[in-house]
Amino acid sequence: MDEDKIDEAVLALLVLGIHGQQAGMLPRVWKSFDWDALDRLHEKGLISNPRSKAKSVVLTDDGLQQAEEAFARLFGGD
Repeated sequence: MDEDKIDEAVLALLVLGIHGQQAGMLPRVWKSFDWDALDRLHEKGLISNPRSKAKSVVLTDDGLQQAEEAFARLFGGD
């Protein structure tokens, strides 16, 4: 199993759950994916620590950019 491909797909799917992206607010996403994948994304510096009491995580600037690129690459239309 290629964990990097899994992480890329999870990161791309996080785009679907972005909320709180108004001016001055960091983009948050619900943490409803595999915990191991979320831990790896945190270790890569793409999301905040998923091991908190919050029901969502924050995408870092790099995480948001990579998530949007991965979403377009994996799920974008022609």
